[in-house]
Amino acid sequence: MVTFESATSRVSRLLTMVPWLLNRQGIDLASAAAQLGVSEDQVVEDLELLFVCGLPGHYPDDLIEASWEDGRVFVGNADTIARPLRLGRDEALALIVALRALAATPGLTEHEAIDRALAKLEAAAGDAAASADQVRVDLDAPVDPALAARIRTGLTEQRRLHLRYTSASRDETTERDVDPLRVLSVDGYWYLEAWCHRARGVRTFRLDRVEAVEVLDEPAAPPQDLAPRDVVPGVFKGDPQDLLVTLELQPAAAWVAESIPSEQVERRDDGSTVMVLRVADPAWLHRLVWREGGAVRVVHPPAAVAAVRDGAAAALAGHAQHTDR
Repeated sequence: MVTFESATSRVSRLLTMVPWLLNRQGIDLASAAAQLGVSEDQVVEDLELLFVCGLPGHYPDDLIEASWEDGRVFVGNADTIARPLRLGRDEALALIVALRALAATPGLTEHEAIDRALAKLEAAAGDAAASADQVRVDLDAPVDPALAARIRTGLTEQRRLHLRYTSASRDETTERDVDPLRVLSVDGYWYLEAWCHRARGVRTFRLDRVEAVEVLDEPAAPPQDLAPRDVVPGVFKGDPQDLLVTLELQPAAAWVAESIPSEQVERRDDGSTVMVLRVADPAWLHRLVWREGGAVRVVHPPAAVAAVRDGAAAALAGHAQHTDR
């Protein structure tokens, strides 16, 4: 069966796989494959890759040792990867916030593993974990749990999905068969990225605009040569009906003009940039401006300027109340 796996996903599995195998020397190949959730061929491919990985130096003693003769897997010389992870305070807090957001993911079934990891992190962080209570991740568009569960079934069982989808920009509803690739969250919205048989290409579907999902018996079979897509330009497409906004960017925020599709960009002699872009979601714009801490300023339209100013004032007022306690 054809499977799609990004480089990020594979690296994540390899980093988990090494310490796991180090503690299970001699495990049979079939059991390792079953526990890791991949095929035996995939385990062998991963071991072949690990066999040429290691520390800088390029000497044989620097490389990970891996063998799988007679169907038994042995891994060695990888103690560096197997060392317990040591997190800084900010890293621990970021993980706590991320796990809490992940626990709220629609359709998620592995709550027990997340709860265990969260409990360990909060215990290890001690009093510092209380700072995480001041951070909240808002996903503006809730997703129907039943719909999310069907999409998850399609991903985990690699089965084709039939969608009824409404495109807000074209004001039309279509039905199509897709082979799911991944689910991702971008600026408060959940998206399904999939190979669309109707469009004969990779498409991204906002989950709150999916009206219905059916899991088909047919296996998912996206093309083998699909390259990982850059999320930002793949998700945000300007629409003539979207709000036209003018931003002034300081040099520290020049990446905004380089990364986000725009209608017009003007570089100034002092290093600043004026950028005109279409914005479908004002909340996304507000978060961008607040996050850049003065490096991004809304110039037009006046309603957007007022919304950003009022939101920042409310946040400052909330912060002052917290520090006065």
